[in-house]
Amino acid sequence: MNRKLKNSELDRLNVSEFKQAKKSLITIVLDNIRSLNNIGSVFRTSDAFLVEKIYLCGISAQPPHNDIRKTALGSTETVDWEYHENTFEVIEKLKSQNVTVCAIEQTENATRLNDFEPQPDTRYAFIFGNEVKGVSQEVVSASDLVIEIPQYGTKHSLNISVSAGVVIWDVFSKLEKPI
Repeated sequence: MNRKLKNSELDRLNVSEFKQAKKSLITIVLDNIRSLNNIGSVFRTSDAFLVEKIYLCGISAQPPHNDIRKTALGSTETVDWEYHENTFEVIEKLKSQNVTVCAIEQTENATRLNDFEPQPDTRYAFIFGNEVKGVSQEVVSASDLVIEIPQYGTKHSLNISVSAGVVIWDVFSKLEKPI
């Protein structure tokens, strides 16, 4: 039988320990996300996998906000973030820091997520787009790579917070494999 662990048994980091912890090589860029709950959820997932930073761009709301806070559960205090009006400028900044910029979108010649092989010691930024329009074409064109989450049903559309969870976990697990 498996006994469910109590919160006190989970060996969680406190805020200052989180700030000092070695971060993953993952940065997240949110391109014009409308839903405050989606933003909060991405913060929470980013905390879970030690994401280096989140960039909130365009119409994406910023902490502190009650609707972000209720899904983020305190992760806006742990995960570093910045707001920029223009996503394209964030891409240029990241590229100048030798970060590989990857749009998460459905395009011609996109790399399937299951075929994506992140390289150790390479920093990656993953861009997630608007709930209706996705990642803008300008941003897709400026990206180094486009990654698609393969989908097999009728919708071919995932909620942005679900997409972020799938991508962050997949990349984190590939980068954290034991040698």
